[in-house]
Amino acid sequence: MRVLTAALAATILTGGAGLAAGSALAQVAPMTNTKPAPTPTPAADTAADPYIWLEDKDGAKPLAWVEAENAKTLPRLQNDPRYKSFYAEALAIAAAKDRIPMPDQRFGRIYNFWRDAEHPQGIWRWTSEAGYAQADPVWTTALDLDALSKAEGKKWVWKGASCLQPDERLCLVSLSEGGEDAVSYREFDLQTGQFVANGFALSTSKQGASWVDKDTLLVARDWGAGSMTASGYPFVVKEVKRGQPLSAAREIFRGEASDQLGTYASVMTDGQGNRVTMIQRRPTFFGGEKHVVTPAGLVKLDLPDRVFPSGMVDGQVIFSTSEAWGQIPAGAIASAPLAEVRKGKFTPTLVFAPTDRQSVDGVSVTRDHVVASVYDNVRGRAMVFTHGKAGWTSRAVALPDNASVDVASTTDRSNATFVQVTGFLAPTTLWTLDAGPGGVPRQIKALPAKFDASRDVVEQFEAVSTDGTKIPYFIVHRKDVPLDGTTPTIMTAYGGFESSMTPYYSGVMGKLWLERGGSFVLANIRGGGEFGPKWHDAGRKTKRQIIYDDFAAVGQDLIARKLTSPATLGIYGGSNGGLLMGVEFNQHPDLWKAVTIQVPLLDMIRYEQIAAGASWVDEYGSVKIPAEKAFLETISPYQNIKRGGAYPEPYIWTTTKDDRVGPQHARKFAARLKEYGLPYLFYEDTAGGHSGDADIEQGARMQALQMTYFAQKLMGPAK
Repeated sequence: MRVLTAALAATILTGGAGLAAGSALAQVAPMTNTKPAPTPTPAADTAADPYIWLEDKDGAKPLAWVEAENAKTLPRLQNDPRYKSFYAEALAIAAAKDRIPMPDQRFGRIYNFWRDAEHPQGIWRWTSEAGYAQADPVWTTALDLDALSKAEGKKWVWKGASCLQPDERLCLVSLSEGGEDAVSYREFDLQTGQFVANGFALSTSKQGASWVDKDTLLVARDWGAGSMTASGYPFVVKEVKRGQPLSAAREIFRGEASDQLGTYASVMTDGQGNRVTMIQRRPTFFGGEKHVVTPAGLVKLDLPDRVFPSGMVDGQVIFSTSEAWGQIPAGAIASAPLAEVRKGKFTPTLVFAPTDRQSVDGVSVTRDHVVASVYDNVRGRAMVFTHGKAGWTSRAVALPDNASVDVASTTDRSNATFVQVTGFLAPTTLWTLDAGPGGVPRQIKALPAKFDASRDVVEQFEAVSTDGTKIPYFIVHRKDVPLDGTTPTIMTAYGGFESSMTPYYSGVMGKLWLERGGSFVLANIRGGGEFGPKWHDAGRKTKRQIIYDDFAAVGQDLIARKLTSPATLGIYGGSNGGLLMGVEFNQHPDLWKAVTIQVPLLDMIRYEQIAAGASWVDEYGSVKIPAEKAFLETISPYQNIKRGGAYPEPYIWTTTKDDRVGPQHARKFAARLKEYGLPYLFYEDTAGGHSGDADIEQGARMQALQMTYFAQKLMGPAK
């Protein structure tokens, strides 16, 4: 099965405002080249906020301000003797040819997107299934982004491809200029390895497109005035025919301009030939309407707002629940026959329900089975579920314990499944598995060690938050670490959007930090999905202070255990995690010596008017609601900086191309610090979008700058 997930891609803050778990840099839903009309700024707002002018993202005056700030920050960091070695080591890891080429099964082949020193922007390439099993596969390049960029004079960034089922020969390749969420689509023929002459081509927009048949797409995009939400997402789905101009497209469904996340179409198929087209309208970030397209028209599904289809197998539609659905609990996997789903009203069957300390982190389907990543106290395993006459049966897959386990690739052509296993000190491995009965996993590829982990150990502790809840966290440190508070330690978390942070192998963190005697902490605070929807819901909207209390509690626990101290403890986070850093900077400046704030939200009073901010009201609340505004005023980092306060010197970085959160937050925060005479470092890169890695050189540079900052603050002057 393959779900064409334009809608689901749009929900990833790790989806909307997100930092992908496992990344030391911010990564993070799609959106138009034509921006929504800006909301007029009342004179009273301008008087109260003298830095609204910095919200003009691409204006000459703000960009001149950025250039001046960069000119102050870059010498401070790049002239440090450690910067060059940090950059060289980070680039070598990013460009290494012995990395695992993660598989993508399509068209009877194994595809992979790859970056290295010769291809900094990347190539989309393929090998045969048999060839992939070899130690050194022979690859054929399908698309070279560096060559395409050079030929067209644009910096193209890969955003994936979706292919027409079931043969998968024709695909829509998604490309972003400079890393923005806005993308263009071009039709590509996998058989010929070429763009299709006069094929489908959708100009740049925040958009989604799904194949109906070889001559028909369902497209949600900027169709002109009045077709985008306030947050910049499309809410009108139209049918586009081959050879037809976009102006002739026929409207299929229309949401509302007030919707937070827009409307998208998707197509689900299974290995038995079943096929269904759905349209999802997302009035809120986490909830929405689901409609099935039938010959008689659209049928609205009688589903709770936060229950969504996640695949199909053996004629059974698979659902993931973030709220209770009749007898099905929140956080579970459920199913229903496609024939019943088409009627709109049906009774679900339970496939799997997690315990209080478990969560379902991902659901995939093969030809005959459902494969899920299930986490138990933030430690992963894979489970296979099979539908039969007696209902659903399950079995656990025997894989290494005490690690993160995630499905890397499945296909509805077979039961072949690739599973990725990773941990803080164990280099990532790739396993192949026949999901059918008796299938035994077999390791086929392993990442060579990127740093010396022989002296390190991983421990899991729990901190007690302000309401008595136990908050788990991992710490990676030297086996002989002195318990005297002197160990330089950096700590991160995310705390939002039901996005889980699980153990992962980071060559950069290991090489640049652990090898130099530092420690690393990953905190599993509320707001995430580590223990299912309840863990997330505990910190939504006006309940959000508990997220910040959780993070501070972990910091305090580290200090109480003398694993570090306020003089040697630094923190970092991106996007929603950048908001977390801004709050911790204000609320607990005495706990941290260093704070890195990446591509952040920081002005929570105006966030709904900046970039895609209006789409996140379901997470943060709205200033239009008095109680929510009152709460946001208490935590908004930009508004809560105190003149004369005793703060650590933060490092704030963002990118001009970020069209999701936007660089405006970071700019204004730095400007306010400057006004108050408080120390800070600010850097804004001109490319990279919300992820800050348009190519491997940029990614290495951002890593090196950040690590140089932490070394200066926590390890002292270079020796």
